[in-house]
Amino acid sequence: MNQAIYVQADLALEADRARLVSEAVSAWGQLDVLVNNAGISKVIPHEDLASATAAVWHELHEVNVVAPFHLVALAESALREAAQCRRAGSVVNISSHAGIRPKGASIPYAVSKAALNHMTRLLALSLGPDIRVNAVAPGLVDTPLTAGWTGAQALWRERAPMHRAASPDDIAHAVAMLVGSDYLTGEVLLSDGGLNLT
Repeated sequence: MNQAIYVQADLALEADRARLVSEAVSAWGQLDVLVNNAGISKVIPHEDLASATAAVWHELHEVNVVAPFHLVALAESALREAAQCRRAGSVVNISSHAGIRPKGASIPYAVSKAALNHMTRLLALSLGPDIRVNAVAPGLVDTPLTAGWTGAQALWRERAPMHRAASPDDIAHAVAMLVGSDYLTGEVLLSDGGLNLT
C-alpha cells in the first residue's frame, strides 16, 4: 500500500528546510531520494533591466539555488546512510530549459536555473558514488500556472517536434527514470519536446 505524508515548508527559510528533512527522516527512518522541485519565477521582459532589481535577484537565487543546495547538505548524511544498506542515494533537481537556452520568464530566473544546472554537476562530482545527482530541465509544462500563456503554448504546438507542452506526468517519468538508474550522475536531462532542436 502506498503511503505519503505532507510537510508544509517555505523553502526561502533555512529553519523550514531543516524541519522538512528532519520530519521526512523521522517519519520513514531513512531517506533514499531528494527531489528539489520547488522553485519561483518572475516574469520580466529581458530588455527591461531596471525591473530586474537586486531584490528580485536575491529572492529567486535564494529559492532556486541556495535552497536546493542547503537541502542536499541537510540530507547528505541520511542519503549516504541509505547507500550503505541499499543502493546509492539519488538527488534530482528540477531545472528549466531556460537554464540551458537564452530564454525564460526573466534573466534572473534563467540565470538561477543555469546555476542549478552547474551545481548539479558539481554535487555529482563531490558526492559520488554514494549519492547520484541529476537534473531535469523541462520546457513548458501544462499546469494551472501556464494555462494562460498563450504565446508559449502556441510556440510548443507549432515548433516543438512533439507539438505540445509537457504534462506533469511527462516530467515525473523523467525524474523516475533518473532515480531508477544506478549509473547516471551529473546529467541535466532537457525535456522540452524537442523544441531545442528548432
